[in-house]
Amino acid sequence: MNDQTPPRAKVLGGLTPYLQVDGATKAAQFYKKAFGAEEVFAYPPDEQGRTMHIHLHINGSTLMLCDAYPEHGHPHQAAQGYTLQLHLDNDAIDAWWQRAVDAGCEVVTPLQVMFWGDRWGQVNDPFGVAWAMNASVK
Repeated sequence: MNDQTPPRAKVLGGLTPYLQVDGATKAAQFYKKAFGAEEVFAYPPDEQGRTMHIHLHINGSTLMLCDAYPEHGHPHQAAQGYTLQLHLDNDAIDAWWQRAVDAGCEVVTPLQVMFWGDRWGQVNDPFGVAWAMNASVK
């Protein structure tokens, strides 16, 4: 490792979602507010305000973000076909839910006890990403 290589941030969990969003730096700031994210690493934005990598920790897991770089074959595509699910304790889910809604997430499915017996709800963030919250009812 040379003096120009930053230290690696610890990757949490066994599967890491890596999202390409339109405005990764703004998304990271939003995720701090909405989901209590901790930014553990970020490459500085380029002259167009884009970043190639942001590493976050949320609820004991890693989430990575980047902006689109169409000139390198990576155009922006709207989020579709997936949901990021937060597994929470039943005594914490209400606070997580309210924080996300207060930050600006749009409620898709209100938080409620579902047919499988857990409390579950879904929100969409301003970047088009679907988030669900799930807690076992004790």
